[in-house]
Amino acid sequence: MAMAGLVQGNSRKRVVVIGGGFAGINAAKGMAKLPVDVTLIDRKNHYTFQPLLYQVALAVLSPADIAQPIRSILQKQQNVEVLMDEVVGFGLDKRRVCLKSGAVLEYDYLILATGSTHSYFGHDEWSKLAPGLKTVEDATEIRRRVLLAFELAERQMLETGSHPPLNFVVIGGGPTGVELAGAISDIAKLYLARDFRHIDPRLAKVLILEGSPKVLGAYPEDLQESAIKQLRGLDVTVRTGAHVTDIQPGYVMVGAERIDAVVTLWGAGVQASPLGKLLGVPTDKKGCVLVDAHLNPPGYPEIFVCGDLAHVDQDGKQVPGVAQPAMQMGTYAAKRIAKLNAANGNGGKSKDKAFHYFDKGDMATIGRSKAVANIKWPFHAHWSGFMAWVTWLMVHIFFLIGFRNRFAVFRQWAWTYLTLNDGARLITGSQDLPGWEKLATASDELRASDEQVVALQP
Repeated sequence: MAMAGLVQGNSRKRVVVIGGGFAGINAAKGMAKLPVDVTLIDRKNHYTFQPLLYQVALAVLSPADIAQPIRSILQKQQNVEVLMDEVVGFGLDKRRVCLKSGAVLEYDYLILATGSTHSYFGHDEWSKLAPGLKTVEDATEIRRRVLLAFELAERQMLETGSHPPLNFVVIGGGPTGVELAGAISDIAKLYLARDFRHIDPRLAKVLILEGSPKVLGAYPEDLQESAIKQLRGLDVTVRTGAHVTDIQPGYVMVGAERIDAVVTLWGAGVQASPLGKLLGVPTDKKGCVLVDAHLNPPGYPEIFVCGDLAHVDQDGKQVPGVAQPAMQMGTYAAKRIAKLNAANGNGGKSKDKAFHYFDKGDMATIGRSKAVANIKWPFHAHWSGFMAWVTWLMVHIFFLIGFRNRFAVFRQWAWTYLTLNDGARLITGSQDLPGWEKLATASDELRASDEQVVALQP
């Protein structure tokens, strides 16, 4: 069946955009003035500014500060409709998209921008024990676990006089892992330091386990070294060449070594959205769709794959799956469709430039007043520390959608920075923490053993 609104014989072309992230939103906005009808489909009703998810995860910001309803973002575009649904299949020969609701959409042009998800390297059972950070739901779950660890330790200390060591293990030393580790250290040593009566949150330990020889491997060597120094300044321990072999409730295994952890977080790997493979076109080992210079899978000039889902080679290496290229791909796809649509109307072919990623640089925040920045535009520079942190702050606020969001984030950050007082420290959901009971029991047994040793001494 064809969905309501798709009238046969309509001279206007139909563009279906799948995914309401950086690429999808930029593509939809880029077609605002085109004589086409756009349908944007996403499983969620909101757009999420993913670079700030870790700030939600560690209670600096609330979800509403970094997320906004897709409908409100596109409400002024009369040629755009938004559907909250999930794509489950394609009929490329008939140019159709099949939805979970049972509806089928026909398209003239298709933009696929569903991003990526976590990769546990064949150990999907680890996902429940070590959540990653891709969605608002992930962020609030991480926040729940981190804050709950301190609450359970306080209760355990009051009831028994001891508590398990507050060891937080972050697996992966890329930007996500580094940001999470630094933020946990900040919340423990600064924001929670005065809130508890029976425990000292400042004694919490944070450990990064990175399988490769370096953290922030995509950054220049001097910034990698700076990141290590800044992490050490936050009392974050970094272990490189540490390959995790197992994750269990309350601990992580590195080879034969067991590392106790009240909370384990995942930042080690990503894989492309499964929709890429549903297209039935060539993909790489991560599931990214191999596309040509116009972001088209081979043989499908009407389909554009953008963002993390696209495998684009440039200057001998793959364009990274981060926000900048995703936004640029979405904008490019919109412009390309405009050219193709105009050319078809004139009975000719469109000649358009190939997609080229304009790399403005990379930035990663490490903690309060700590960051690294590899600036490539409008000048070349490597910044570390406070200057890099301020640059990171301004860039991310600028790219937030909506004046309310920018104002809210800046106000919250300023208040947090000046007062060391977080305003989003809410624990919602379950009060269970994987492995806590075992760790607590071991702590009690160790304390009892110590008491017996003291009692036996003359």
